Amino acid sequence: MSEEQRMSHEEFVKKAIVTLRNPKYKGIHTVYSGFNEAFKKYFPGDDPIKVTNQLASENKINIRPVKGGVMIYLPEDAPNIKTKGEDALDKILGKS
Repeated sequence: MSEEQRMSHEEFVKKAIVTLRNPKYKGIHTVYSGFNEAFKKYFPGDDPIKVTNQLASENKINIRPVKGGVMIYLPEDAPNIKTKGEDALDKILGKS
């Protein structure tokens, strides 16, 4: 595949989320879906964890820790999950 035809990291990750997700879910598990392995084959030498963390820091995807790895989502599809700290702070401040 020529360099012009290759997808960028962002394009690859977003396409993977849409094509690999189970219809019941909005995101994909990076390990169980085969995403990490596919990423390493498409981008030899690149680290899928580093790339997905970078995309998340740029708000291009969302990452949620789960058993056995992480789930990645398109920003508009990510569940709104509070961390334990956020939940505790809300309780302390009487917001929940």
